[in-house]
Amino acid sequence: MISSLLIANRGEIAVRIIRTCKEYGIRSVLACSEADRDSLGASMADHVVCIGPPSSQQSYLNMDALITAAMVTRCEAVHPGIGFLSENAEFSRRVSEAGLIFIGSPSAIIALLGDKIQAKKAAEENHIPLVPGTKESLNSVEEAVKETERIGFPIILKAAGGGGGKGMRIIRDISELHSAFETTKLEAEKAFGDARVYMEHYLEHPRHVEVQLIADTHGKVLHLGERDCTVQENHQKLLEESPAPQTSPEVLARMFEDAKRLFLSLKYVGAGTVEFLVEGDNYFFMEVNTRLQVEHPVTELRTGVDLVHMQLLAHSGEHLPIDQDLSLKDLCVLEARVNARTPGRVEQYHAPGGYGVRIDSALYTGYFVPPFYDALIAKVLCFGNSREEAINRMMRTLDEMKIEGIQTNKEMQMKIIDSEIFRSGVYDTKVIEQL
Repeated sequence: MISSLLIANRGEIAVRIIRTCKEYGIRSVLACSEADRDSLGASMADHVVCIGPPSSQQSYLNMDALITAAMVTRCEAVHPGIGFLSENAEFSRRVSEAGLIFIGSPSAIIALLGDKIQAKKAAEENHIPLVPGTKESLNSVEEAVKETERIGFPIILKAAGGGGGKGMRIIRDISELHSAFETTKLEAEKAFGDARVYMEHYLEHPRHVEVQLIADTHGKVLHLGERDCTVQENHQKLLEESPAPQTSPEVLARMFEDAKRLFLSLKYVGAGTVEFLVEGDNYFFMEVNTRLQVEHPVTELRTGVDLVHMQLLAHSGEHLPIDQDLSLKDLCVLEARVNARTPGRVEQYHAPGGYGVRIDSALYTGYFVPPFYDALIAKVLCFGNSREEAINRMMRTLDEMKIEGIQTNKEMQMKIIDSEIFRSGVYDTKVIEQL
């Protein structure tokens, strides 16, 4: 396995990766911006390299600075973490061309699956169900009008290179189509440098369920169960859980096999997630994430598998030390994302604990939450022998968690988790609107 790793990321995911490095004797080098010099990750890493000013464009998105940092510190590999350059095909290519190991997908796979239209084609070739929609990008609003006659309203316009909830518009009437088409193209061009859009029938009441996979260079592809990510705000995930409520074992078994078949056909290596929309006993391919997910600890608690360690093994060319007969623990695992609503100094931070609790965070008392990056500051995970027990434990844990000096969404999370609709397990992606 590799012996030295540059971590091209920040916050809780940098801390998460450093912890695995320490446990397996891997020298960790953290690339950080000037805003993160006093971060928890910087205090934990074996070596720290400042790669630029606070702006992401000048630091965490600066490929030259990151690759130079890895070379100067004699690292063998680069872990891109989550977000930033983790699904950037050019970065993957340039890291490899520099003679370094990219702890992520090869450039060609990222480019293929990052293009939602091409990803749908790959899914279709592997006989995975698709939401009715266009197979190519739309060239004009007139073409879009014609396609709505075939697909039927409501429809959703999506950016071909999209992600993170950007570049999407729901349309319920033909009168809305022209302006929505132009707006979506402009947003797609601004956000992704790719103005192509496509169209799908809009599912009114789906659940969002994803399958975690890990694969090595020797042809072994394993699924590690599912995560339900249905609770979202503005298409951004807030709560995740496993097992997925209201999704039958028979449906899950088919989803697992479809996801594995897709990864096998692609000769995929490393960690990845296939995401589906589920309505009743029907499910439809949505997209593939070619990286570690924010919610990966949910799977780690249900399987006992360190996914970061599996990534490092897989990309080092070693055989995965686990097999598909790995059983999922008979537990319910919940993850609540605690986001900062304001930047500022954390005047007091108390991390909760107790049986069945895991906290992934880079917070500490006195830490200044900068305004430049993603709002996620902590992931709170709880497990229980039943869903009710896990929910009650999560309520106790969030109540125990103290973060003073900044505003967070903790109270909102408690409201969601303790609501009648969430406790019932019977809800869809519009659950926030129904509270």
